[in-house]
Amino acid sequence: MRVTTFLDIPGHDNLPPLARLEKYAFSDNVFNRQIIARGLLDIFRDFGNDEEDFLTVMAIVVRLSEDAEPTVRTELMEQIPPIAIFLQENRSNSLAVLSEYLIPIVVRYLTDPNNQVRKSSQEVLLILLEQDLIFQHDIENKVCPILLALSGPDSDNEYKAEAVNIICKLASVLSKSTVERLLLPRFCELCGDGKLFLVRKVCATNFGDVCHAVGQEATEKFLIPKFFELCSDNVWGMRKACAECFMAVSYNTSPEVRRSKLSPLFIRLVSDPCRWVRQAAFQSLGPFISTFANPSRAGLYIREDGTLSIRPLAQGAKSDSTCGSPGAGSCGDTPSARSPKPVQIEPALPGDASSFPCVRSSCHGPTENSMEAPASAGTELAGLSPEAGDINNLPINSHPGPGSRACAGSPEDRFSNFLYWRTPLPDISKDLELLLSEAGLQEEACGRPETMHNSCVARSEIQKVLDSLQEHLMSDPDVRAQVQVLSAALRAVQLDSVNEPEHKPTEGVSEAPMSARSPACDSQPALSAASPPSELSVAGVPQSTNPGEPCEGTSDRPETQRRQDPIPLEENKSKLQDIIPQPLLDEYVSMTDPARAQTVDTDIAKHCAYSLPGVALTLGRQNWHCLKDTYETLASDMQWKVRRTLAFSIHELAVILGDQLTAADLVPIFNGFLKDLDEVRIGVLKHLYDFLKLLHEDKRREYLYQLQEFVVTDNSRNWRFRYELAEQLILILELYSPSDVYDYLMHIALKLCADRVSEVRWVSFKLVVAILQKLYSSSESTLGLKFINELVVRFRHCPKWVGRQAFAVICQAVVSAECVPVDQFVEHLLPSLLSLASDPVPNVRVLLAKALRQTLLEKAYFRNAGHPHLEVVEETVLALQSDQDQDVSFFATQEPKRQNLIDTTTLEKQN
Repeated sequence: MRVTTFLDIPGHDNLPPLARLEKYAFSDNVFNRQIIARGLLDIFRDFGNDEEDFLTVMAIVVRLSEDAEPTVRTELMEQIPPIAIFLQENRSNSLAVLSEYLIPIVVRYLTDPNNQVRKSSQEVLLILLEQDLIFQHDIENKVCPILLALSGPDSDNEYKAEAVNIICKLASVLSKSTVERLLLPRFCELCGDGKLFLVRKVCATNFGDVCHAVGQEATEKFLIPKFFELCSDNVWGMRKACAECFMAVSYNTSPEVRRSKLSPLFIRLVSDPCRWVRQAAFQSLGPFISTFANPSRAGLYIREDGTLSIRPLAQGAKSDSTCGSPGAGSCGDTPSARSPKPVQIEPALPGDASSFPCVRSSCHGPTENSMEAPASAGTELAGLSPEAGDINNLPINSHPGPGSRACAGSPEDRFSNFLYWRTPLPDISKDLELLLSEAGLQEEACGRPETMHNSCVARSEIQKVLDSLQEHLMSDPDVRAQVQVLSAALRAVQLDSVNEPEHKPTEGVSEAPMSARSPACDSQPALSAASPPSELSVAGVPQSTNPGEPCEGTSDRPETQRRQDPIPLEENKSKLQDIIPQPLLDEYVSMTDPARAQTVDTDIAKHCAYSLPGVALTLGRQNWHCLKDTYETLASDMQWKVRRTLAFSIHELAVILGDQLTAADLVPIFNGFLKDLDEVRIGVLKHLYDFLKLLHEDKRREYLYQLQEFVVTDNSRNWRFRYELAEQLILILELYSPSDVYDYLMHIALKLCADRVSEVRWVSFKLVVAILQKLYSSSESTLGLKFINELVVRFRHCPKWVGRQAFAVICQAVVSAECVPVDQFVEHLLPSLLSLASDPVPNVRVLLAKALRQTLLEKAYFRNAGHPHLEVVEETVLALQSDQDQDVSFFATQEPKRQNLIDTTTLEKQN
């Protein structure tokens, strides 16, 4: 809209427009100068064609920029973006004009004493940068120098905070080289500003954007050290801002840095003493875990359109995921270990002597920053227990043959993705090598009389090592972890000695534990020294709450009592994986703990549910066992918001898990959501087609009867629920046979067509057309004819006028979609449709006139002069044209669209 200026007001001074403009621009009245500044865009449109007038206007702009009144300067600054766009569209040298006249004004206003003027200039600067209306030369020589000066150590605090904000926003619009060369050094300096916490807060808030601007190399070299400082800041708001941008920072780092440095740092934020920091950290935990996603290992990737797709796992990726780490030597070197052929194995028995945890020392030196990595245990549990459905399909390379061995000290085993970032442990391999070898002799001693004697020897040797470590138990967390593992080993030997006479292992069983022991050495998580005692329980050995109490492995309880205690070894095994650092997964799983809701955030379970598909995608379907219990806990949460979040994403999770896991684990939860509150059911309903198409046909048919339950809602006014059901049914039709559609879905469609809400009825008419199209395209004309008769009975002879109106609309839609053969339409639908001409309700006749005039008569079949029913249709139209109701006569006489007439004429000529 054009702004009224003094140029539009007839003046009594008889001055030309440009002279009058100069008069008011230099007036002593502030209001006059404001009006001129506000109407500058229209002034440029009036005088932009003549070069001399254009230069005069530019001189006026420069003069107004020096006005002493802040309101005039603010008005001028707000007009610069539209003026710049106008010049770009109408002048070939627009960038040069901007560089000479307008950019200096914007840069000068960055240091204006008035706060409103400065804010306006900052916004204008960012707009010009986004529109690419500033030369790169001007950015480097005009904009950046003033920002660096404002953010200098001697600058005013208010100016410094504003300059930091602009620098952070500039990073997203400038080139990588420019940011790294001009702005990155100052940004790193400001991250450590000790005087003003507000400056550090701005840096922490925008840290992820700066990392994205400079790239991975500069992020790891310059920004990660500063990020560590900000995460350790004394002000809790700084640490909270770091937690919120953690995913963006992690996204711009290498997998090694992400695992070795950022993971321990994030664990510190999760256990921060401030509740608000912990709350932000837990909200970012799922997104941070998603940055570990590797399509080559998970077997899934995201297409450009945002949908998930399955990618076959590479041979190397399968080997990595099976062995626990790339190049792990514990997978064995025998030819049988390298063979990809699947074999059938049996799980290790709890009492088998060889199923106690394998123990080994760390083979690598200290990490770069050992103080930042959590102190961790140097033990790994036995191999992962296979899933119930996948036990017979495990590749043989995860179960070495009898001749293979766990190469604890081999060069191939010196590196693993997990062990790389943990603190090394004392080398006790020589002390334990003898213990493990002696315990392993029990496999060969099965059924021999001296088996019990060997077991006692193994127990005594392990007991000696435990006794030697007791004096350092409370002072060194690493020793404490070693004691726990040795206690577990002692328990395994003791149970084996009791169960041996009863369970004589077969040859296949004796080989399975040895093979399961190898990958576990590369997949067991390190236990943080800062973890609570409840998290320091390994292999079913709980941490003692009394410092004076000995560990469970050294207790004096009777052996029979120990045998009766439950051993959650398999439960601990099921939580193991090697995709992400195990402490991160442990913290994520703990988000369902009710205590977290009290100490962290009441909505923490909702955040866990929201990010669960991303975590599942990162871990891959082979590690679903790590999240299964968490998902079931969330699905039964008392808060409907948590269940609603899961309901909206269950179809995506089904794609990630595949059909087998979906049928086993997700279908029961899906069935529960179907019977939940409407707020939860709507999440399932919106993606009902996406979920059902992933199920097998027999499983899918079980939901045919349950679809009728969606028609009934808790609140009858919730018509959008029924609207969504109709839209989903249109998609679901392709999943079922014509007979199933007729037996089950047809009745739902008829109910929806008689709904009280007009929007639901109109979308249901499309569903009726889709059903007819399904039946006739499948050569089920008998079922189609039955459906047509049902429509006539229900709607044509409906006592309510809404039903008869619906019949006219359905007939019009059927003709438009051509889903019914013409002969059957003429025989079964047309007579009932034409009989509506005598309906007493004008609304019904209006829809009939539209159907006949706008649709039926436009079809080439009815336009043919030799059509036997054309005369009857035309007589009905003539009768409607003379109807007493004006709307009926209007639509009956309305000429069809010109394009339709042209098409009809062309068809007649062809005939």
